[in-house]
Amino acid sequence: MGLFDKKNCDFCGNKIGLLGNRKLSDGNMCKDCAKGISPYLVGRKQYSVDDMKRHLEYREANKERLEKFSPTRTFGLNTKVHVDDNMGCLLITSARNYREENADLIEFPQVTGCILDINEDRDEIKRKTADGKEESYNPPRYRYEYAFWITVHTNHPWFDQIKFRVNPQNVRERGSVEYRDTERQANDMRDALQNLHTQVRESAAEAAKPKTSMICPSCGATTIPDQSGRCEYCSAAVGG
Repeated sequence: MGLFDKKNCDFCGNKIGLLGNRKLSDGNMCKDCAKGISPYLVGRKQYSVDDMKRHLEYREANKERLEKFSPTRTFGLNTKVHVDDNMGCLLITSARNYREENADLIEFPQVTGCILDINEDRDEIKRKTADGKEESYNPPRYRYEYAFWITVHTNHPWFDQIKFRVNPQNVRERGSVEYRDTERQANDMRDALQNLHTQVRESAAEAAKPKTSMICPSCGATTIPDQSGRCEYCSAAVGG
């Protein structure tokens, strides 16, 4: 076959136009089918056709689960972190409509860490000389701008990190009102994500503790209290 021969998409079966092929390790994918891929999945060309079919099945299941997602907390102004404490999931997106975007749901236990980085960009300020040239001040003067980035590490089956920018535009002057507002916003997002990780670890440690039987003061049965501290037989509160 020639270099420019048209290929068929291994997913929808349609002919793939010029520049429309999204190569996989052992097959081809048209640009329309590729729209279903998670934006956080990297290294598409390393995946096989079978791998990608499983990924698209996951994305369809994710779309269904999003119908039940109802945020109890939201952080951020541009890229937002939406948290559903009742469902035990979160999503990170800059889209206005996260359902239409099919934003990836992340289970609380899948968050393994969160890092905040503040990138500093420095430009030297120079002055004009009498002959129109530029020269440095003595000592040199600089203009500083800052970009706040958060990296969320995960053990999700299809991606291991999400990196996003907190402020869409650089902020100037460390300590300015704009800088402090952006820093507070970034810290709130990082702390919320880190607390989820800590919460999951503490819950796992609590669940791993050996259970102790007690005498229920209401029905007199020997019982092992449930997670809410209630008798397994009559549901009365057990203990203090």
